[in-house]
Amino acid sequence: MTDQDFSQNPPQGPNETPQSSLPRSEQTGSSSSASQARQADGGREPTPGESSSTEQGATAASPANLSEDYVREQLKQVIDPELFVNIVDLGLVYVVELKPNDVTGKTDIHVEMTLTSPMCPAGPQLIGSSRQVLEAIPGVGEVDIKVVMDPPWTQDMMTEDARDQLNIF
Repeated sequence: MTDQDFSQNPPQGPNETPQSSLPRSEQTGSSSSASQARQADGGREPTPGESSSTEQGATAASPANLSEDYVREQLKQVIDPELFVNIVDLGLVYVVELKPNDVTGKTDIHVEMTLTSPMCPAGPQLIGSSRQVLEAIPGVGEVDIKVVMDPPWTQDMMTEDARDQLNIF
């Protein structure tokens, strides 16, 4: 099977809702957290390109401190709907590359991941959810997700945590 590139138009699965046309800040933030951020910043709105104080906290990443480990931790939010284990612990994420974009000042992310099988029905949902999680990270520009089938996924790629959750010894 050839590699599939879903970087521009990820397929929409039956259980996946279309991505919102709202700006990323409005998709992921709540009005109460935005209000708290304004209060922390003296009541003013952040200017375009400027982060609020809540975005600069320990859990937020900027282009300067964005790392592969941070991206992988964020991808742990994506849970396989059939196995109920995150895609990182399942061993589905093979490559995470960060590329500074000098034009936008943001960091572009390239991910190569696989599926548990070539005909995995959850594939489109996993790709769409991965894209949403990565695009929500402050300072991230373009997100490119490529599904590869080589090497094929095996249970040996799972972490001990995933094995414990699935009772595989």
